[in-house]
Amino acid sequence: MKVTETMVTSYLTYCRRQKNLSPKTLKAYQCDLHQFLRFMETQNFSLDRAALDAYIQALHQNYQPRSIQRKLMSLKAFCSYLVYEDILEETPFAKVRTQFRQPRQLPRTIPLTTIQALFTAAYAQLDQLEPGSYQYRAALRDIAVLELLFATGIRVSELCSLKPQDMNLEEGSFTVFGKGAKERVLHVGTSAAMEALVQYEKAFRKQIKALGYFFVNRQNSRLSDQSVRLMIQKYSQLAGISLHITPHMFRHSFATLLLEEDVDIRYIQQFLGHSSITTTQIYTHVSTSRQKQILQTKHPRSRLNVHR
Repeated sequence: MKVTETMVTSYLTYCRRQKNLSPKTLKAYQCDLHQFLRFMETQNFSLDRAALDAYIQALHQNYQPRSIQRKLMSLKAFCSYLVYEDILEETPFAKVRTQFRQPRQLPRTIPLTTIQALFTAAYAQLDQLEPGSYQYRAALRDIAVLELLFATGIRVSELCSLKPQDMNLEEGSFTVFGKGAKERVLHVGTSAAMEALVQYEKAFRKQIKALGYFFVNRQNSRLSDQSVRLMIQKYSQLAGISLHITPHMFRHSFATLLLEEDVDIRYIQQFLGHSSITTTQIYTHVSTSRQKQILQTKHPRSRLNVHR
């Protein structure tokens, strides 16, 4: 059976309307499936085991294991849809080995001193601006975004999707709809983050109400993931930080620093919105400095009184 553009389009429509997948996930599926479609057309393959084996070999020549695994998951879901719609009798993945060893990648975190430098640069920028000007109000928004990322470990996509009705600034909490539309309530535990959110909401109240999203950009549209990345880059440059910082690194840092403060991993799992504790366990790696401190202060050898 030949894979057609119509099949791919129908599947993406199904994902959007019935599975209610996020725009980001839909875009990834679209890219992955069109890449497979081009490969099939170039090679004049039918959708069977031989085609999948050839495609996997081609992927290994150009991509890292993590990217390959994602592309194959997109394709596997597409094949399951074709079986569900009786277009295929059985999925060709049934006899194809798609599990392969991936190098373990530890989360990239931001040193606490670097976070301090980043925040210092953001607040210093605010102090230099004229209160009431758009630049001043935009700096209030930037600070609120940075504080919220670090205070709660929220995903940048979740942050940009927050709506006014999700926010309870009086209680210092807000509702997040994470992956798979799973709902969780997060509390803002730091006074600095809480003050930043209140000041931002006060400055942008009119625009927030009109737009229907909590974080607003210059065009009075919803703040985008890319805008947050550029925002972090801007303050990194102002602070003279050479480390390339991404929004997700705040999430990694949030989890790792809490673990180093002996917070139970089950609480961190709830904060991050992980369905499985296995996902959260990647943060249980111990930093070199923390490891040294533990061994110096906790190892029972220091309590042994050996006479010589």
